[in-house]
Amino acid sequence: MAAWPVRGGRLWKSVGQIPGGGADPPAPSGLGRGDPDLPTPDHIVAAGQDALARGLTRYTPLPGLPELRQAVADKLRRDNGIEADPDTEVVITTGTQEAVFVTLCALLDTGDEILLADPYYNSYATMLHYLDAALVAVPTSASDGFQIDPDEFERRITPRTKAIALLTPNNPTGAVYPQDRLQGIARVAERHGLYVISDELYETVVFEGRPFSIASMPGMRDRTITINGFSKAYSMTGWRVGYLAGPRAAVDALVTLRHTLTICAPTMSQHAAVAALRGPQACLGERLAIYRARRDFTLARLAEAGIPCVTPQGTFYVFVDIRPSGLSSEEFAFTLMEREGVFVYPGGYFGRRGEGFERISLVVREPELGEAIERMARVMRRPRPA
Repeated sequence: MAAWPVRGGRLWKSVGQIPGGGADPPAPSGLGRGDPDLPTPDHIVAAGQDALARGLTRYTPLPGLPELRQAVADKLRRDNGIEADPDTEVVITTGTQEAVFVTLCALLDTGDEILLADPYYNSYATMLHYLDAALVAVPTSASDGFQIDPDEFERRITPRTKAIALLTPNNPTGAVYPQDRLQGIARVAERHGLYVISDELYETVVFEGRPFSIASMPGMRDRTITINGFSKAYSMTGWRVGYLAGPRAAVDALVTLRHTLTICAPTMSQHAAVAALRGPQACLGERLAIYRARRDFTLARLAEAGIPCVTPQGTFYVFVDIRPSGLSSEEFAFTLMEREGVFVYPGGYFGRRGEGFERISLVVREPELGEAIERMARVMRRPRPA
C-alpha cells in the first residue's frame, strides 16, 4: 500500500511553534479543534469517579455494559424513532471514530466504493485509504448551504458501490439534512440495495429545524448503521465512548472487529455514559444556548469584517469563505497562524469542495472569538505578493 499523504500534519506540528502553542493552545489560537471547552457535567463525572471508587475497572462484556446498551436503546426509541434490541443490535465503542472504522471494515472489501458528500470529515478518507476502498465524493455547494442532492448520489453509483455515508449535522459545514432529502437518499439506497451509515454525533447541536434519523424511516432500519456518542453532546471527548446500532447480522460482525481493536470502551467511561443518558438533560439545552450565542456573535462579527460564510444550521463550526483573499485554504491557515497566532482548519483538508474555506470552531468565548475574527480580517485585507 502506498504511503498515506496525511494532510494537516505539518499544520498541527506548527501549532506547537507559535507563541502559546502546543497540544492545547490557549484562546484565541485554538479555533481549529472540535473539542468543546465546556466541562463534562458534574453528575457524569461523579458517575465515573464512583465506578473507579468501586473498583469497576475490568473488562465489560464485548458489546458493552448491558445497562448502557439498554440506555442507548431507550434513547434511540425516544429521541430518534429507532427500535433497536439492546442485546443484539447495539454495540458500545471506544469513541465514535472506532464505530465508524469498524463499520467501514465490516461493510467494505478491497476496491469497494462508498458515497460521501463533499466537503467531508477527513478521517473517513484516511480510514478508507487503509482499507483499500474508494471514497466517491458527491459535490455540494455553498450556494445551497452544502445540502445533499439525492440525484447527485444516484448518478455516482457503480457496481462497486456498497454504502452511502451521511454526517448530519455535518462536520465541517454545519449543514443539517432535512427529512425530505434524507427520504430521497433512502429511496436511492433501497433501489440499489445499499447500506447507509448515519453519523449523528452532533444531533444535540441543531439551531435550525430538528434532527432526523434516516433509520426511523420504513424499510431503512435493516440497512442503516446509526452512529453516535457522547463527546460533543456532553463534552466527553477524552472519555472515549460511543455507540452504534444496526441490524443484527451486521452488528455481530462489528462486535468481533471492535474486540480486535480495543476489547471494550473504558469501563468507568461506560458507567459515566449511563449517567449521561439516564441523568438530567437540562445540560443539553444550556449548551445549545451557549453555542447558539457564540454562532450568532461570530456571524455578526464576520459580517462586520466583510468576511463571507455559510450560516451553520448545526454543530459548533462555522465554514468561513476566504476565497476573496486570493489564498488557498492551506496558505491562509498558515499565514493566519504564523502572523496572527490563530489556528483554524483549512477547508481543503475536507475535500475539493472545501477548498477556499476555513473551519473555525466555537469552542472559546465571545471575546476570544471576536479577537480571532479581527486577526482573520487583517489577513483577508493583506496585499497579495506581486
